[in-house]
Formats: sequence, C-alpha cells, structure tokens
Amino acid sequence: MLARTPITTKLIVLKFSGFKMITKIRTEKEYQVVMKTIEELLKEVTEKGGFHKLSKEESDLLNTLSKLAETYEDRVMEIMPIRPGNLREAVELKMVEYKLTQAKLAKALGIGAPKLSQILSGKREPDVAFLKAIHDKLKIDAEFILSHA
Repeated sequence: MLARTPITTKLIVLKFSGFKMITKIRTEKEYQVVMKTIEELLKEVTEKGGFHKLSKEESDLLNTLSKLAETYEDRVMEIMPIRPGNLREAVELKMVEYKLTQAKLAKALGIGAPKLSQILSGKREPDVAFLKAIHDKLKIDAEFILSHA
C-alpha cells in the first residue's frame, strides 16, 4: 500500500479506505498533497503494469483525486480552462465534450433543429427557454449565460 501524506485541514472529510479524504481542494498546500498522491498512484500503475492492476480502492482514489485536482486547476490556477468568448462557442464546446450533433443537441434541449441552427449561426437571438435548457442540459454556468446572452 502507498504511504500517504496526512492531510490536516479544516475541510469537510469523509472516510475513504482507512484515511481521511478531502472533498475539495482549498489551498496550494492541499493541491500539492493531492498531486503527490496522484503521482504515487501513477507510479504504482506503471510498476504493476496498467490501471487494471490497481485495487478498486486505489482506482477510486485516483479517480476522485484527479477530479479534485482538475477542478482546482480550472477554477483557481486557470491552467486549462477553455474560456469561450460567446454563448455559441460555449455550446459548441459542450457539443464536442458530449459528442453531440446539432440534431441530437436540439432533441436534448427540446427545440427544433432549425431553431438551434439559427441560434448557433447568429441569425436568431436565444430565448429564455433555450438559455435555461443549455444551463440544465449542458451544465453551462448560469453567470456565463447571463453575461453573454
């Protein structure tokens, strides 16, 4: 088993495989601890010969810590967040992320394909129903939508 650095923070914690697991990275120090643990797990993956060789607990830990680190990097460090310049770009990025065609997206949003095409091409202004749908279905941040609508 890996030697883990104890995380001594005032974070809300939960039990995870016999040690305390953070649920949100709040400081650079916590980020460094998480990254060290991820590196140790990846080293173990290499030594064992693949991800499939990790125990379920180790695999779950790696997945959880990777998501926490990604969120911290996007929101605090701004390493890789893709910052769309407008609403159309945000929707198109989400289409790529979710592997959606315009037809599938229109269906998911509950609108007609022609309406979606017109909105994305700039020939039609997005209405409130469309904005609500992209927030609910595509998880586009409401603040971003309000500032770019």
